[in-house]
Amino acid sequence: MKPITTLYPVNELFETIQGEGVFTGTPAIFLRLQGCPVGCPWCDTQHTWEKSADKQVDAQTMLTKTSATAEWAELTALQLLALFTEQGFSARHVVITGGEPAMFDLQELGETLEKAGYQLQIETSGTFALQVTADTWVTVSPKLDMPGGYLVRPDCMQRANEIKHPVAMQKHIDALDNLLQRCPPRSDAIIALQPISQRPRATQLAIETCIKRNWRLSVQLHKYLNIE
Repeated sequence: MKPITTLYPVNELFETIQGEGVFTGTPAIFLRLQGCPVGCPWCDTQHTWEKSADKQVDAQTMLTKTSATAEWAELTALQLLALFTEQGFSARHVVITGGEPAMFDLQELGETLEKAGYQLQIETSGTFALQVTADTWVTVSPKLDMPGGYLVRPDCMQRANEIKHPVAMQKHIDALDNLLQRCPPRSDAIIALQPISQRPRATQLAIETCIKRNWRLSVQLHKYLNIE
């Protein structure tokens, strides 16, 4: 058996409920990785964009942060698994998010956690090649025409179990339609629309479109509940 050596830059590690998409309401351990070049203007985790060496801290400092900062700790899969136990986490669903987690090879992490009985989900923009286990639930939230200039990859769209698209106006739905035509997903992929910042007009547009097309609505439950 090969040694577990891959190091992951962890910005946050906490237990909550999943507030978006198919697993809404599911108790989950959130593993937030540091680093993202996509540059979405509305991103609510901009502190994860830059992976600066001078912001590297130890695991305890990372775990006890009281605000959103760019500090990160470097940990292996086994060290993360040990932290799950030390922190008393009871959830068995692990959400790997960021930042952009697909920047990193998550195969070793996935194999280690799945062997310990955890279910994995990755939340990705679809702009980097996926390096995940076969059983990882892939949620692609396609980021189109973002300042970073990255393109959504056809292989990511094809691998996606769930496509969760942020919308504010009709042009965002039109852009999704173009993407679905250009990069067809698997036939059983779930498509969900997520109103940006719970704006009333965006929410109404998403509701109407989901009913018309038999898509799903994702309403960012955690923001309504004011939890992480």
